Amino acid sequence: MKPLLLSILTGLACSVSSLHASEPGQLEVPLEPLSAEVELGVIATTGNTESSAVKGKATIKQDFREWKNKYQFDALYKRNTYEGDDQTTAQKVFFSAQSDYKLSPENSSVFVYGSYTDDRFSGYDYQNTVAFGYSKRLFADQDSFLDYNIGPGYSFNRRDDGGVEDSIIVHLQMEYEYNFSPEVKFTQMLGSDVALESNKNTASKSESSITSKLRDNLSMKAAYNITHNSLSLDMREKTDSVTSVTLIYAF
Repeated sequence: MKPLLLSILTGLACSVSSLHASEPGQLEVPLEPLSAEVELGVIATTGNTESSAVKGKATIKQDFREWKNKYQFDALYKRNTYEGDDQTTAQKVFFSAQSDYKLSPENSSVFVYGSYTDDRFSGYDYQNTVAFGYSKRLFADQDSFLDYNIGPGYSFNRRDDGGVEDSIIVHLQMEYEYNFSPEVKFTQMLGSDVALESNKNTASKSESSITSKLRDNLSMKAAYNITHNSLSLDMREKTDSVTSVTLIYAF
């Protein structure tokens, strides 16, 4: 992992630990839940054209009395073979970590966020983001909720040609969930790191998904993902999209 993101995440973990350690007279608050989801989808075709694609995702959430944390890892790999010619057509890794200090039990918090993206076909060697700001749950009822994050940040990117780009950004993120029933839910996630200068790159992501529970810990998910860079490099497309069907195991 690139040094910038590694130092950010290490500092984040240390700051959380030291804050709790600075309260010697306070009883340790047990973890309220610890939840994790592992998602995997595989597609393979044979014949005149052979191809294989693997999509994986892991999400870990922690919820303490004063803090909540979320870690996410997302990967995509695709390879095609035609007339003996092997070619990798997609190879992407994304990692993010966010820690929120709660201002109220459910509705608002302040956060620190860091992310790392390595997309072989974007024209960037890697893209790093760090941000801090304010989080709030706009509304919630028995079937749905809407959360948002907003705050200033810094983006540090290295292009495939070795050039370096950095910019001041505004980090925006929204998550909406609607439960049609205890077994079926719709989720919409939007995120954007908006560059404040017009000649700098704005990176955005979207995921629309339907998840259906198959049994207690096993679900099936159909999703449509979009990634967009406002500045294209080496005549590449600005927008990539992926449609996927995956299995999710929750524990």
